Amino acid sequence: MGFVTPEEWRCGGGTFDWNGERVFYRAEGRGEPLLLIHGFPTASWDWYQLWPDLVQHFSVLTLDLIGFGFSAKPRGIRYSIGGQADLVQAFLAWQEVTRYRLLAHDYGDTVAQELLARQRDGVSAQVIEAACLLNGGLFPETHRPVLTQKLLASPLGGLVARLTSYSTFARNFRRICARPLSDEELRAMWRLVTESDGIGVMHPLLGYIAERRLHRERWVGALVHSKAPIRLIAGLDDPISGAHMVARYRELVPDPDVVELPGVGHYPQLEAPRDVLAAALPFLQLER
Repeated sequence: MGFVTPEEWRCGGGTFDWNGERVFYRAEGRGEPLLLIHGFPTASWDWYQLWPDLVQHFSVLTLDLIGFGFSAKPRGIRYSIGGQADLVQAFLAWQEVTRYRLLAHDYGDTVAQELLARQRDGVSAQVIEAACLLNGGLFPETHRPVLTQKLLASPLGGLVARLTSYSTFARNFRRICARPLSDEELRAMWRLVTESDGIGVMHPLLGYIAERRLHRERWVGALVHSKAPIRLIAGLDDPISGAHMVARYRELVPDPDVVELPGVGHYPQLEAPRDVLAAALPFLQLER
C-alpha cells in the first residue's frame, strides 16, 4: 500500500482512558478479533503496510502501548511488561473481546509472552487462540541490543536519550534493517518517538531488557509450554534477534513452527510485508 503518515494513522483511530492516562487505539474490520502489539521504540503505526489486508479477514485491534506513539508518556511511573499486559487486557475487555488471535513484534513479543504466561496460569479473562511472533528478544541470552540501546538502558540513559538525534536514530535503523526503510518511514518513526517529548521516557521504557533476564523462566516457559499454537516469522539478517535467535528457538520450543525470511532484518512487517502476510494469514485463519 502507499505510505501512510503518522497523522493519517492517528485520524483512523481514537483514544480511551486507562488508569487516568490517554491511550491511542485503532479498530477496524469484521470477523475474528486479531490483536497487533508493536515494538520498541515506535508504535502501532508499524503495522500500516499490513493493515488493509488484515482488516479484510479479521476484526483488527491495535494500540500504542503506554509511553509510545500517540498514547500518554507519563513521567515518574514504573514502566513494566506486566503493566503493558494489564493495559492490553483492559483494552480487550473494553472492546468486549474474550478470544483473539495475536501478531506481535519486538517489545510486543515480550508482552505477548506475559499474556501467554497468564493464560498458562489460568488467570487470564481472554484466550489467545493462536499467535504469530516477529523478530524480538524471546530469549535474553540471544538478544543483542545495539550500542545505543545499551547506553539508554544504563544509568546514563536519561542523558543519552537527550543527546539522541534523528541522524543517530536513522543510522541505527539502517543497521538493523536488511532491506532499507525509506526516509519518510524513518522520519515517521522519529515523529512517533518524539511525540509528547517521548525522548524523556526512553530510558525507563528500556527497563524491559533487565525484566527479560529477571523473568526468563516464566516468559521462555510460556513459549515452551504454550496452550496456543505459535508461529515464529523471523527476518534472518537481523543483528539483534535474527538467525541466532531462530536457532535458539528451534533448540528450546517443541515442534517449532518457524518461517524464515532470508535477506530481511529486524522489521519484517515494514521490510517484507508481503512475505509476512503470506506466512501469517494462513496460520491465523485456521479454525481452532
